[in-house]
Amino acid sequence: MRAFLTIIALALAAIAAPAQAQTYLSRTITLIVPFPPGGSTDVAGRILADKMGAALGVPVIVENVGGAGGSLGVGRLARAAPDGYTIDIGQWDTHVGSIIYHLSYDLQRDFAPIGLVSINPMLLVAKKTLPADDLKTLAAWMKAHPGDAKFVNQNASAQVGGLLLQKLTGTTVLFVPYRGAGPAMTDLISGQVDLLLVQGAVALPQVHAGTIKALAELSPQRSASMPDIPSADESGVPGLYIAGWFGLFAPKGTPGAIIAKLNAAMVAALADPKVRERFAGLGLDVASREQQTPEGLAAFHKAEIDKWWPIIKAAGIRGD
Repeated sequence: MRAFLTIIALALAAIAAPAQAQTYLSRTITLIVPFPPGGSTDVAGRILADKMGAALGVPVIVENVGGAGGSLGVGRLARAAPDGYTIDIGQWDTHVGSIIYHLSYDLQRDFAPIGLVSINPMLLVAKKTLPADDLKTLAAWMKAHPGDAKFVNQNASAQVGGLLLQKLTGTTVLFVPYRGAGPAMTDLISGQVDLLLVQGAVALPQVHAGTIKALAELSPQRSASMPDIPSADESGVPGLYIAGWFGLFAPKGTPGAIIAKLNAAMVAALADPKVRERFAGLGLDVASREQQTPEGLAAFHKAEIDKWWPIIKAAGIRGD
């Protein structure tokens, strides 16, 4: 009897999934931004929400759920019903670097990838008076002044980037904790700290204003969104690569047909010339078409975890 009931339950579930997909898009979709309003994640999320809503025919509203390095917002997604009405815009800090926190969900198993949105170049910037204009001269100065370089530590990606810089150059830095890139940028401009690793969208206005200087974009090649800034290889430290990214995720168990509809809307939004122009202005490089698929994000996410988790765990980095 128990076996018979199990068979009936599985059959009903198989019937329910297509029915759920067919009745999808009957109400508003919530896009969780796991950070407060005003940052680059929030801006990119709102751009996507507007265009995806138009493509789907229902409003896509942004809900900002900040706190604990973005893990509170991602936790909200993990607990949401897998019906396609709640998704999030995730990134390195929330879906890779948040391993530093005690999480109530599994970063590898509790989410269904929708597609990679963008690669977000990271810039290593310095105070204007630092006697180095590229990574090569920075390494030389750091070797001559061991431990003097005040390196801002405002999140997991900054700390990991600083550790990688030390490893590749045989130098040491003095990590200075900050609660956010905004206060850190203020102190970098005033010369109270020496080095800051942030997304290009945060640093570019000050670089262009001449209040700070960019030493390198931390990737093998120059970014299409900031072609005037040299890559890590060109600047003198090959292998100093770390990049942010944005990707859309749904709760695990979301039906494939619903994921496909969300993905199609995301792809359409990223193909819009106005969206691409706005992303370029934010220092974001739109992901390749192959990476925009659910499979593309799944492979990309796994590669990021495989690369960075051993480094984070070996360094013993823990969140507050």
